[in-house]
Amino acid sequence: MATIARHAGVGVATLYRRFPTREALVTEVFSDEFAVCSAIVDDALADDDAWRAFRRTIETVCASQTQDREFNNALLSSFPDAVGFERERLRIEEGFAEVVRRAKAAGRLRGDFDVSDVSLVFLANRGVIGDAATAPAASRRLVARLLRSFEAGRAEPARPLPPPAPLGLGRLPRTSGE
Repeated sequence: MATIARHAGVGVATLYRRFPTREALVTEVFSDEFAVCSAIVDDALADDDAWRAFRRTIETVCASQTQDREFNNALLSSFPDAVGFERERLRIEEGFAEVVRRAKAAGRLRGDFDVSDVSLVFLANRGVIGDAATAPAASRRLVARLLRSFEAGRAEPARPLPPPAPLGLGRLPRTSGE
């Protein structure tokens, strides 16, 4: 908190008056990013075309990552002591899981896609957005390639995929085997 106060140009007491706990500060810092992410998931859940909902969710989140570095931190972080933050993050994760489930049920998303693969997409996308000038184009190309590989009916892998790794959104309910 002392470091944050120093960077903000205020005293620690002022920071604590505004944010009595670290959790209150974390919640405030990421509230805008979570609102954006919640809206993306809500839009996807309202879409009656499961593949379009899945595709747009991935495209929109990845595009947001190129514009707002804090979006990455909010999306891929966990703050278990920040109850409101964790509740909203869990709601978003459950929404992502439902979008994946619907796309699989519609036969448009590969059966071997696991909901934890969503976090791999976001981590991979984060890796191509280093240069602000090229980030949007690099992200769009990566996402297009990944979405093409996730679509059902594409060539299945010669060998089974290794088990998913729990990364960031890895606490999402598992969907493989559905």
